[in-house]
Amino acid sequence: MLRALNREKPDRLPVTVHQWQQYHLDKYLGGVDALEAFRVCGLDASIQHLEPMGQFWAHDGPGLVAHSPEWVEEIRVLRDTPDDLALLHVITTPGGQLTYRTGANRMTTWITEHLIKKPDDLELIERYLPVGRLDKKAVAAEYERVGDAGILRGFVWGDQAGCWQHACCLMPAEELMLKCADDPAWVHRLLEALLQRKLHFIQESLTGARFDLVETGGGAGSDTVISPALHREFCLPYDRQMHDALHRAGHRAAYHTCGGMMHILELILENGADASETLSPPGVGGNITEPSRVRAVFGGKVAMIGGLDQFGILGTGAPEDIAREVRRLFEGFGSEDGYICSASDHFFEAPVSNLKVFAEAGRECVY
Repeated sequence: MLRALNREKPDRLPVTVHQWQQYHLDKYLGGVDALEAFRVCGLDASIQHLEPMGQFWAHDGPGLVAHSPEWVEEIRVLRDTPDDLALLHVITTPGGQLTYRTGANRMTTWITEHLIKKPDDLELIERYLPVGRLDKKAVAAEYERVGDAGILRGFVWGDQAGCWQHACCLMPAEELMLKCADDPAWVHRLLEALLQRKLHFIQESLTGARFDLVETGGGAGSDTVISPALHREFCLPYDRQMHDALHRAGHRAAYHTCGGMMHILELILENGADASETLSPPGVGGNITEPSRVRAVFGGKVAMIGGLDQFGILGTGAPEDIAREVRRLFEGFGSEDGYICSASDHFFEAPVSNLKVFAEAGRECVY
């Protein structure tokens, strides 16, 4: 996996999945942890280390959370059912209150009411939003536990790693896009406020942290959500600064676009990422139909991770369909070097037998 990330040629195709979900571990694998799940299925381990730092998806119960003396969050349970949880989050600052709502089921968490409701709310974010601090000792322990089984992936502080994707967690993406036309200076203020906190996190928490790869970006920057012109103005400058900072801290950056990317391939090259994911096909909301077209741009410049339809192929495909698709992806994306074949993003219902077929198909793709 490390050879592929370095755009070198490994002995055979690395095969993995993106962030094993607890729902799948509980339902299909008896509740084992992600590292054991990779071993059972014969896949190369890609372990995501995440720590709760005020993210909207990190809380599931009532009570007060003091992220800082000036940013105190009260979580109120509105509906307490595992398949339809509803929470109200009330944030108190010296300058006033902010609120947002989240929903959840056994699979995932989502935002039902965003935090920014009027332009002036940005002032509270600029003045009071705190930045979490990573537990580097916990990272080091996890790095040693993973060992040679695979790689350890890290994150940049925030609801999401990329500034644009984080902003889309604070207000609806449609409203943010309209704001880009109506008041672009305000949007840049928001993105800059998030960027400065992310740069602080990189310098303070990621310098010296033992990660093999750190994720940035986010699906809201995909070309199936915003235009390449919006991406160039509102994603690229902030992504590039984050990647430069990660490189100074000694890390590789994986730029995540879980959607369309065929119209922003050159922009991804410009942002300085070391790897591009998730190479999503149309079946999971992306627009990559010919992997060789991506390789023509990225080959020898950016490593590639992803490509496998985690629903129509990995989840419900026959063994021969999985093997055929892995071979097609290998020949298209990874014919020379620098490719990790992976489920494009989260999956929930894939049978263990299909995951084992996926692993075996990867082992048969040799250089």
